[in-house]
Amino acid sequence: MAGLSHFDGQGHAHMVDVSDKDITARVAVAEGHIKMARETFDIITEGRAKKGDVLAVARLAGIMAAKRTPDLIPLCHPLSITKVTVDLTLDPELPGVRIAATVKTTGQTGVEMEALTAASVAALTVYDMTKAVDKAMEIGGIRVILKDGGKSGRYEAT
Repeated sequence: MAGLSHFDGQGHAHMVDVSDKDITARVAVAEGHIKMARETFDIITEGRAKKGDVLAVARLAGIMAAKRTPDLIPLCHPLSITKVTVDLTLDPELPGVRIAATVKTTGQTGVEMEALTAASVAALTVYDMTKAVDKAMEIGGIRVILKDGGKSGRYEAT
């Protein structure tokens, strides 16, 4: 298990000790998308979803999810998150919604998991709010596109 920080010398899962890490400004951005039928896209675009404003609810769900990440991912540290933004962009070429979640903190460990969780839950919320008209929607492309801060420095997806 060399190189995997969530396993000890005996191969047992454990929470990483970050107490000796420097406190630094950290940011992570994750992206994803949800593809759907043109009819579903039009319903969202025109604000005709029976459950309400799909993008507003998905944005709020993503923000809330980022704050709850340690409750969902067993070995994540509870963090004092200083900023979460979830941007949802209607993309007629998919057709669907593109999602970008940005999470910031000042601390001893990064916020990649929080950004990934925010993007994932925002996509799941779009699905939940429109599944009555389109059960074939497809969630995909969930990935970290930017991570900065800490000992490992900056990462940008290509």
